[in-house]
Amino acid sequence: MSAVQNDSRKRSKKRYGTGHHNKRWKGSRELEVGMQGILITCNMNERKCTAEAFNLLNEYADKLYGPEKHNVGSSSDEEEADEEDVDVALKKEVAQLQASGVKQERRFQALDSGANNVIFIKTQNLESDKLVHHILSDLHTTKKKKSRVILRMLPVTGTCKAFQEDMVKYLTTFLEPWFKTPNCGTYQIAFKARNSSHNKRDEIIKSIAGLVGKLNPKNKVDLTNPELTIIVEVIKAVCCISVVKDYTLYRKYNVQEVVKVDIPKPDVTTPKTDVTTPKTDVTTAEQKEKTDAAAENEEKTVEEEKDKNVPQDNKEDDKGEGEDLTGLDNSCRRGLSV
Repeated sequence: MSAVQNDSRKRSKKRYGTGHHNKRWKGSRELEVGMQGILITCNMNERKCTAEAFNLLNEYADKLYGPEKHNVGSSSDEEEADEEDVDVALKKEVAQLQASGVKQERRFQALDSGANNVIFIKTQNLESDKLVHHILSDLHTTKKKKSRVILRMLPVTGTCKAFQEDMVKYLTTFLEPWFKTPNCGTYQIAFKARNSSHNKRDEIIKSIAGLVGKLNPKNKVDLTNPELTIIVEVIKAVCCISVVKDYTLYRKYNVQEVVKVDIPKPDVTTPKTDVTTPKTDVTTAEQKEKTDAAAENEEKTVEEEKDKNVPQDNKEDDKGEGEDLTGLDNSCRRGLSV
């Protein structure tokens, strides 16, 4: 029994060791300082997210920048290789493969971001902020849903070390094209840190706001509808930065929310007012009728009381008149009798 237990322990250790050392990306396949690209967030399905991201980015990049060119040997080179000796052809193929291996860098490369449910796609020879803005503007106008797993697409036009001193030093030159003295505008700062505890949100936002104020005092903070948004995403020891437009219009660059149709609020509230107004009119009319009826009843009671008092006086007058007449009749009768 002891030998069986030892074997099972060894198996469990091997499984644990292989699971620990097997990583999808190593070395240069991780997000590093100096890279540019796009941060993409998703919900618990990173493989499907990368596939959707490649399809979406290639679709719009082909429209903006044209199709991607690959270094492939031409048919004429193959025909010449057939005619020449086998050794010479092999040497040419090896040289071509080595040259293509050095220069071949795809337009989009998926890298490990260092955080769960976040993918970093490195870009080459294109502007990520313009590409993402073009994608979101098209989705906002057409309202066509083109992804299921992708949530947000945030461009990264600059990276630096994720320490406050390094961030401020890097941002002094990075923010000049948007906020230096000829240029000015309203702005907000969107900060988020993942797997990083040494950065405090309030301190970094205050330092960036002070830096923008120094570049031009006319720059003002607007949290409702700013012209520009400074995106600061910290992942481990790397700080990803970009300045984007229409951040609130495009729902914080959320691909799923941009596609939804905006429902105006006044259309929902107006029928309620139309329904409630006749009820108030009915209640006021009923109250008026009740008050009028009560007033008429009071008038009737007053008139009845007056009517009751008036006939009694008349009866008394009639009685008095009757006594006088009877008296006159008696006297007349006596006179007549005399």
